[in-house]
Amino acid sequence: MHGRPRKALKPEEEAAFSAKAEKLRILQSQVLQNHHNKIYNKEALELSEKLVTTNPEMYTAWNYRKLAVDHSLNQLQSDPDALKSILDQELRVVEDALKRNFKCYGAWHHRKWVLSKSHSSLDKELRLLNQLHKLDSRNFHAWNYRRFVTASMNRSDLDELKYSEEMILNNFSNYSAWHNRSVLLSNLLEKKVEGFLSKEQVLPNEYAFIHQAIYTDPDDQSGWFYHLWLLDQTVKNASPHLVSSWPAHHSVLRSIHSDMSQFPVILYFNQAVGGLNSTTVIIKCANIINEDLIWKPLSANNSQTAQAWITHLKFQDLPIQPAEAIAVEVDIGHSEGIISSSGIRYAHQSQFTFTVCAEAVEVKSINVQSEDIVSWKDENFEIDEPNLDKLSTEFDKLSIKNDSWQATAIAGEVECFHELLALTNCKFGKLALARLLKAHDTMIFPGGNKAVHSDEILELHRELMILDPTHYQLYKDEHSLVLLQQVISNKGSFLKHCFHYKGLKSSITGFPTCVRLNNLSLSRMGSFEKLLWVQMLDLSHNELRSIEGLEALQLVSCLNLSHNQIRSFTALEALRHMKSLKVLDISYNEIGNHTIDTTRYLCSSPLSHSIGNEWKHDESIDAKYWESYFIFKDMNLIQLDVTGNAIAEDGNFKLFLIKVLPHLNWLDGDKVL
Repeated sequence: MHGRPRKALKPEEEAAFSAKAEKLRILQSQVLQNHHNKIYNKEALELSEKLVTTNPEMYTAWNYRKLAVDHSLNQLQSDPDALKSILDQELRVVEDALKRNFKCYGAWHHRKWVLSKSHSSLDKELRLLNQLHKLDSRNFHAWNYRRFVTASMNRSDLDELKYSEEMILNNFSNYSAWHNRSVLLSNLLEKKVEGFLSKEQVLPNEYAFIHQAIYTDPDDQSGWFYHLWLLDQTVKNASPHLVSSWPAHHSVLRSIHSDMSQFPVILYFNQAVGGLNSTTVIIKCANIINEDLIWKPLSANNSQTAQAWITHLKFQDLPIQPAEAIAVEVDIGHSEGIISSSGIRYAHQSQFTFTVCAEAVEVKSINVQSEDIVSWKDENFEIDEPNLDKLSTEFDKLSIKNDSWQATAIAGEVECFHELLALTNCKFGKLALARLLKAHDTMIFPGGNKAVHSDEILELHRELMILDPTHYQLYKDEHSLVLLQQVISNKGSFLKHCFHYKGLKSSITGFPTCVRLNNLSLSRMGSFEKLLWVQMLDLSHNELRSIEGLEALQLVSCLNLSHNQIRSFTALEALRHMKSLKVLDISYNEIGNHTIDTTRYLCSSPLSHSIGNEWKHDESIDAKYWESYFIFKDMNLIQLDVTGNAIAEDGNFKLFLIKVLPHLNWLDGDKVL
């Protein structure tokens, strides 16, 4: 059981345990031998029965029994009584196995398989489940099996909803019953059963119901999980929609004539979507053939769905004259095909236009390789005030009116939990209140242009970090996201973070090229939809452990990640997709300090799955650098700084970097010869 310390075995106990293990190994060997030789006689079945009732977790033994039973059933198809007898015996075997371990996946799946043969009584199964729930009302395996049985017998969702409510009233701490209730309500709402025609009709009553559990025991998390589900159902917009783009709507981009070989167009959605192509996204521009454009998902895990997508308009063959304007129109969703990762179709037609002007102007560009080193010292930056409205655009403003049922429900919950927290210092209440306040701001002010409750939310997360140190990092990450949104949503505060670098301007926009979000104690990045236009980004002196999501910022040429808490190259997976990146500073992190890379469990990185085949392509690379090789091998960096990381103390690592990055001019502040 969880949390119980193991005690050292006495010599006689250890001897008995070893003897038992040896018998089990012999039994497993015999069953596997029968499996290999396809022996399905009575003696073989008895051996496998002994094994699965002794060790129900051996999934192969259950699969062997399926083959053996199918073999017997095929020989007795003309004898219904014999068929039923065989299947009844299988049910008894499963019951014996579940008595041994009633949380065994293999046993429950085998029982489903037996019932799928349609020779067993579903009513009997339901009675058995009722008995089991009396012994263990929260067994989620039994609840999952119950959903299978009730679906097979076409039992009414309303009847099951009543049963779930009875189980909840019997024990408010029954998480499985709460979960079952959420499944049933989702089904009833989807089918629009009488009394469940809309969320407006159902959810307010559910909020009132869950309050009984929360006020009975505020420290029990079962009810809070259900409350989180209710909140999600209240505020979420199921249909995907476009959030922002680059270039922005009605923007005029003045591009250096020589740099117009490829011009990016980036779309950012509210959730991961797939299906973007020349049919679902139509780009109208003189002398450009829409069908030739290829849309690519910007996803660090190599998925075919992503929140951000990119294509490149190719201008190299166009007869563009200086000061000539090129009008571009982008239409999204005018034909079906865009679909979210959850299977919901894109239903919001969106359109934006922008203009590109070619200028034969001699200007130093951060996109042009330079012999000069880029320094991140404060004296190299000058504050500027760009027109932020021309840099980003909000699409499909799905704001909810203050008098809507959703706004009324959220306001009621906020008031309820303010009252609760006045009575008890409950961590679940604080977390729920923070989520409610954030949901309110998101609903009323979509796009994050106003963060009315951000100060209160930040204070709640600070209190949670103290009250519940076990989950400190979770609260810290949420605090960082809200803080970042607060900085960016307020135009006055955001302008304080916008800079020129020594008068350096972009070859594409002409706008200030650097956003400095350093020294904010950020542990997680977000609000990427507001930063698509950024070309120099300073995230130094924060507490970042990964840069997941940064791959959406395709215009970034210079990136400063120094003085953070990045533990390995796995956390830098997003860099592989940032094709414009030329200058990178990852100095003074923790790369190489840790022998076990726990970052791969914090980020959705595919490194552990895709590295093998690519590594074989260049066996001359030292295997201990495999992660860094995978990150850097396709990058065109001209400046890199890894000083202050443990791995930088390895003299051979610098030689490796010079070999993998052939365009590198500067390494750790020194000129590459």
